[in-house]
Amino acid sequence: MTESPETPIIALDEHTAEQLARTFKALSDPTRVRIIALLADHELCVHELAEALGMTHSAISHQLMTLREMRLVRFTKAGCHVFYALNDDHIDSLFRQSLEHIQHE
Repeated sequence: MTESPETPIIALDEHTAEQLARTFKALSDPTRVRIIALLADHELCVHELAEALGMTHSAISHQLMTLREMRLVRFTKAGCHVFYALNDDHIDSLFRQSLEHIQHE
């Protein structure tokens, strides 16, 4: 790929590169990607995620903890339910662009 004069070359500092690598590592797990896919369309609770993926609540909660730590998902409480959603539009865009990339032939 050749660089156009308008495209700046980005040199990442070590801290930024490490954080970006950690984000991609968090997204490297198929279960976490499936959770992201579900949350790209709807805010869901652990029960709904577990049911949709055929997994236990415990297994889903474990994966959500990793996604929360990486600030990829956020949660809100409504009574005794906790609902999860993608943290922001950047995560949705990253997911959709990656999906589009692998589906492109």
